[in-house]
Amino acid sequence: MSDPSLPEGPAPSERSARNKPYEPYEPYERSAPYEPYQRSAHDGPSAYAGYAASAVSGASPASAPAKIRILLADDHALVRRGVRLILDREPDLEVVAEAGDGAEAIDMARAHEADLAVLDIAMPRLTGLQAARELTALKPGLRILMLTMHDNEQYLFQALKSGACGYVLKSVADRDLVAACRAAMRDEPFLYPGAVTALIRNYLDRVRHGEETSDHILTPREEEVLKLVAEGHSSKEIAEILFISIKTVQRHRANLLQKLGLRDRLELTRYAIRAGLIEP
Repeated sequence: MSDPSLPEGPAPSERSARNKPYEPYEPYERSAPYEPYQRSAHDGPSAYAGYAASAVSGASPASAPAKIRILLADDHALVRRGVRLILDREPDLEVVAEAGDGAEAIDMARAHEADLAVLDIAMPRLTGLQAARELTALKPGLRILMLTMHDNEQYLFQALKSGACGYVLKSVADRDLVAACRAAMRDEPFLYPGAVTALIRNYLDRVRHGEETSDHILTPREEEVLKLVAEGHSSKEIAEILFISIKTVQRHRANLLQKLGLRDRLELTRYAIRAGLIEP
């Protein structure tokens, strides 16, 4: 006699159905056979990794855009460190080389592949302006930005004449430098905010008054001599620095005075400041 409080067992027909042998379902038809990804002999590790990443994320296996490679030149190591921190924290920017002066910046440009050079203006041996002219000739595709503490219209226009496509003040580098780097790579000029109108007005005023000297009036060697003279070096010291004779130095000084219509070292120094060769 069965207990009415317990559930009844399966009916006899159900028990017989359970004892039948297992019959699998017919497989469904695919429109095309499944073909897993097959690596070819030409696929390197990056190709397979790109496919695997896209399989997980659902994104296209296209490679990520290349970073902008930057050459950074400043004669103060602490400034370089701070600027590098600003640049390297951006996903599309990477500092690939550093230099402590303009001459070293040129050497670094020869040794490293860079897309953009960020140069301080006031540096020993070669200034940022001198380095910019040489870099423009050496690597025409290299973009150049000037990073300076000088809110100075003369420096700005000398920088543009030297081949720079932007001028950024160090005081606002944390705000403007990244935008300036990206603008440079788009072939767009970048000037610090609020300066454009005043600088253009002052520049046009000087042109109207005939105060602008012709470009490239001095040879590169004469510029080097002028910079060293303005820095207070004697003819003997200049000869040793440039590996030339004292007579050659004196001849360059005489040519400088004649070309520029100047009379003495003091006027040469004033001209060097206006030309951006030395700091005021």
